[in-house]
Amino acid sequence: MMNDNNNKQEMVPPGFGGKKPTADNTPAIPGILGSKQDLTPLSNSVQKVMDEISKVIVGQKKLVKLLLAAILADGHVLLEGFPGLAKTLTAKLTAKTIDTDFSRIQFTPDLMPSDVIGTSVFDMKKSDFEFKAGPIFSNIVLIDEINRAPAKTQAALFEVMQEKQITVDGNRMEMAKPFMIIATQNPIDMEGTYSLPEAQLDRFIFKIRVGYPSVDQEYEILQLHNTQHNVDGLGSINAVMSAEELIALKKVVSSIEVDSSLLKYMANIVHATRNHHDIYLGASPRASLALLQGSKAIAAINGRDYVIPEDIIEVAESVLAHRIILTPDKEMEGSTAEEVVSEVVKSVNIPR
Repeated sequence: MMNDNNNKQEMVPPGFGGKKPTADNTPAIPGILGSKQDLTPLSNSVQKVMDEISKVIVGQKKLVKLLLAAILADGHVLLEGFPGLAKTLTAKLTAKTIDTDFSRIQFTPDLMPSDVIGTSVFDMKKSDFEFKAGPIFSNIVLIDEINRAPAKTQAALFEVMQEKQITVDGNRMEMAKPFMIIATQNPIDMEGTYSLPEAQLDRFIFKIRVGYPSVDQEYEILQLHNTQHNVDGLGSINAVMSAEELIALKKVVSSIEVDSSLLKYMANIVHATRNHHDIYLGASPRASLALLQGSKAIAAINGRDYVIPEDIIEVAESVLAHRIILTPDKEMEGSTAEEVVSEVVKSVNIPR
């Protein structure tokens, strides 16, 4: 699958006297190296979810990690990859590990906004209109092939993605907590698809590209299916986290400490996308907030209650690549947004 960048050199966070923090895969010890919170409950919950998903999914560690980071950061995720790479399955498995309501919406060209958010239906007995809620009223909503619906249906998602509420006939209805949208799309199938508006893309905290497995991982997939044929993968997954636990963990993530120099570092990265010669449209202030929340979630998953530069770098590509538009010349060269974002991040000085 995608590389997990295991060879990156860990950076020492500003303000820690040059001491090296705990390793990314080691839970922080309260009172040691600046840690003030006991992140053991969060680490245990995350590990349980990963263990459940690994019963069915081979590899894809980066995908699962970023997906969990988005959940903890209270954001929405867009999964992009070729057919057959288990995008939908991973989303369904992740949702099943959390004891919350789940719904799936298959986007098609004839889908109407009312098919997503619901509609008011006249009740003959009451002689009044009654609102029939659509599938968007759930805790975790999987939108499969999101780019197959037209603009008017996409617009129905704008309010609920940003404000976690919908307005119908002048009545405002809030979504139950927790609420998250996981969307999938195929990058190569252009027939019968519609490009997502920039305003909608900006509402996804991460866009995660799902890659092909390695040869060894493909062999492991074949072994798994050869020995466990006729086994329902979803049926083997158990809910290991409650909605209440998830809400509590989100509060823990929001309280992760970020040094002021790192806030400036994030601002410099986002600002650099607006002045780069290869970028026509730079990232918005919402990208800065996504970078902040995403790096906090990654830091917590990595076992720290403080953010280091490496956390920011780890999520920068997933936060920024879908929020920028390259210049026509750069696109003609065949360059990708991810490559340009990597250049931008490398061009910004890391605080010491």
